[in-house]
Amino acid sequence: MSTTPAVEELAGLSATTLLRFATAGSVDDGKSTLVGRLLHDSKSVLTDQLEAVEHASRSRGAAEPDLALLTDGLRAEREQGITIDVAYRYFATPRRRFILADTPGHVQYTRNMVTGASTADLAVVLVDARNGVIEQTRRHAAVAALLRVPHVVLAVNKMDLVDYRESVFAKIAEEFTAYAGDLGVPEITAIPISALAGDNVVEPSANMDWYGGPTVLEHLETVPVSHDLTSCHARLPVQYVIRPQTAEHPDYRGYAGQIAAGTFRVGESVTVLPSGRTSKVAGIDLLGTPVDVAWTPQSITLLLEDDIDVSRGDLIVPSHDAPATSQDVEATVCHVADTPLTVGQRVLLKHTTRTVKAIVKEIPSRLTLDDLSQHPSPGQLVANDIGRVKVRLSEALAIDTYADSRRTGSFLLIDPADGTTLAAGMAGESFATAEATNSVADEDGWDF
Repeated sequence: MSTTPAVEELAGLSATTLLRFATAGSVDDGKSTLVGRLLHDSKSVLTDQLEAVEHASRSRGAAEPDLALLTDGLRAEREQGITIDVAYRYFATPRRRFILADTPGHVQYTRNMVTGASTADLAVVLVDARNGVIEQTRRHAAVAALLRVPHVVLAVNKMDLVDYRESVFAKIAEEFTAYAGDLGVPEITAIPISALAGDNVVEPSANMDWYGGPTVLEHLETVPVSHDLTSCHARLPVQYVIRPQTAEHPDYRGYAGQIAAGTFRVGESVTVLPSGRTSKVAGIDLLGTPVDVAWTPQSITLLLEDDIDVSRGDLIVPSHDAPATSQDVEATVCHVADTPLTVGQRVLLKHTTRTVKAIVKEIPSRLTLDDLSQHPSPGQLVANDIGRVKVRLSEALAIDTYADSRRTGSFLLIDPADGTTLAAGMAGESFATAEATNSVADEDGWDF
C-alpha cells in the first residue's frame, strides 16, 4: 500500500527525536538558573526574550542577566525568587527536540512536580554542593521512582562554591545513587555543574578536569529513549466516531483517536472494551491516507470489518492482548486539590477518553516520602499527599498497571460537583478482587 510523502516523513520521525524531561530540587538549588543557562548557551532564546531578562535583571540591581527569569514567568515567582508553577519550555538542537518542565522545589508544591514528571522520560534532580542530599532531595527521588521515570540525572550544582572539589561531588553522588537505587530507579547519572558559571551545562568545564563524563546537554542529547513498539500493549482509546454519510463515503465508519501504546496493523483481530465485541482491522487512515501499520503516539482512524457498536470512551485492543476489566481499582494517588480526599467520597474517574462515577472505598495508607514509611489508614489525603486508595467504579474499565503502561495505567479523580481535579492515580500491579456482594444504592442513586 502506497503512502504519501507527508506520511513517510511522519513515519521517519523516530520517537527518540523527542525527549521530555523535568527538573526538580530544593529551593535555591538553582533549577531555574540551570534551565535558563541551558536555553541561553544552546542558543534557544529569542533576542527579545533575552533583552527582557536583561532589563528585569538591571531593575533588580543585578550586574549580569538572571537566567532564572527565563522560566520564572509569574510575577509572584519573580518577586519571591522561587518557582511556584510548572514552567514548560520547548527547544531543539540539531540532535534532538526537547520539552522541559521546570518544577517547584517547595514541599507544598509536590503536586506540581508530579504534574511535570508524569510524562517525563528523564528527571534532573539538583543538589546544592554545599548542602548535599537533604530531605527534599530524597522526596524528589521518591516521586521520580513512583512515577517510574526511566532516567534520573543528579546535577550537583554550585560546584564553584566548594572550589570544584571532586571529593564533595563523589560523596554526594554515592549517597544519592545508593538511595535512588534502593527505590528502583533504573538509571542514574551524576554530573558536577555550576549553572551560574556554565560549567558542564552545555560546554565542558575547565575547572573540573577530574570529571570525564558528559555535560548536561550532551547527556540529554544522547540518552536512549526506548519505545519498543513491538512489545508494548497496543491500546487505542476512541475519541470520536467518524461517519460522513456523504455520497462519496456513504458507509464510512471510522473510530478516531490517538494510539496510547503499541502498534496496530491491518488484518489484526481486535476487541472493543468494555463490551468485549471482536472484529478485525479493515483499514487504518493516517493524515487522510491509508496505511498498513500505525503506532504510538500517532493519531489515526481505525476501520473495522464488522459493524459493531463502538463509541467514545471505548478501548480498542488486540484480541490476544486484551486487559482484564474490573469495577475495582487499587492505586497510588497524588492528591492535588486543596480539599481533602476522604473515604466514602463520590468522585468521577477519568481514564483515557472515558469518565465514570466512582466511590472511594478505602484509603489503606499514606506514604511518608521522607523515610518511605507507610502511615496506615489515614482516613483522608490532603494536598500534596501520596497514598494508596481503593476505588469502586460504576462500570467496569480496562485499566493497565502503571508499571506496564504509564498512559493507560494512569487516571484522574474528579469532583463531580465542579469538575475540579482531585488526584492523579497510578494503578497498582493488580486490581482488587470484587466480592460477590449485593450493591446498595445511596440516596443519590450512585448504585455500584
